[in-house]
Amino acid sequence: MKYNPADKNAQLEVINVLKYLFDINGRRVITGQHTQTMNMEELKTIQRETGKSPALLGFELLSYSPNINYSDTDEECLEEVYANRGTLERAWEWAAEGGLITMTWHWFSPLGGRSKSFFTRNTDFDASQAVIEGTPENRALMSDMDYMAGLLRPFADRHVPILWRPFHESEGDWFWWGAKGAQTAKRLFQIMFDRFTYLGLHNLIWVWNSTNPETYPGDDYVDIVTRDMYPPAHEHTAREKEYEGMVKINPSDKILAIGETGVLPDVDSCVNSGRAWAYYMTWSRVFCLSEEYNSYDYMRKLYASEHAVTLTDLPKLYEVL
Repeated sequence: MKYNPADKNAQLEVINVLKYLFDINGRRVITGQHTQTMNMEELKTIQRETGKSPALLGFELLSYSPNINYSDTDEECLEEVYANRGTLERAWEWAAEGGLITMTWHWFSPLGGRSKSFFTRNTDFDASQAVIEGTPENRALMSDMDYMAGLLRPFADRHVPILWRPFHESEGDWFWWGAKGAQTAKRLFQIMFDRFTYLGLHNLIWVWNSTNPETYPGDDYVDIVTRDMYPPAHEHTAREKEYEGMVKINPSDKILAIGETGVLPDVDSCVNSGRAWAYYMTWSRVFCLSEEYNSYDYMRKLYASEHAVTLTDLPKLYEVL
């Protein structure tokens, strides 16, 4: 079956989600929204404007990075870290509602760096050394992974499925995990998959996020293929060009989705044109909290579409144990 998970020991709830995504693929699109603060202003905005909730919420894990350099940083970084603290509590609340969860980790450098050290410009951490067993970089990498695995373990223990999107935008050099080329980015993903499955995190749905096929870790490591995109403001389409590009680099007909977008897609056009994005996730703050990129009229139109899957449309895919 196409929805067989990459993790051979995946929990039933993972299979339920993947099967659902395949079943609706090409017929409906799951609505999604990223959040990155405890206040979850984005969710409240959508609820206020549409009377509905997205089916998928994104949660940011940047403040959970073990090696944030508080002594050499700036106010912008500190503000973002402090506002993000505790957001796993919100993920638990969302799980209790039966909503789909995706997680993004802007991973502060495991070794060295200042300010927002997930950016390459703020760290000299060498990811190409981190994939070599026994190096200081590798030990730091694995230590951070084990710490994050501990935070995620309760979700596995209670059978809450998570669309896990590590090392996002690995085609670029702006994050340290993409700065040393495609082969290093690929290996980082494989190392994390092997470590997390070894540690029993069998609730994760593995989401690869890149536009460079050379960073693809392999079919045995990936469940869903995604890309990020930030089209011109108010340009609502099926993103046909981007979709066709991903089809060409999709090795084995995996589920396709939009990992991040600044502009809401046209879900009716997605379905009618055969551009079968399974879901999208609008990015946070200005992309949702203002009308600079998406008007609230258009948001209401999208959420009212028969092709849009909102929270109330989701079947019961899991139950928090």
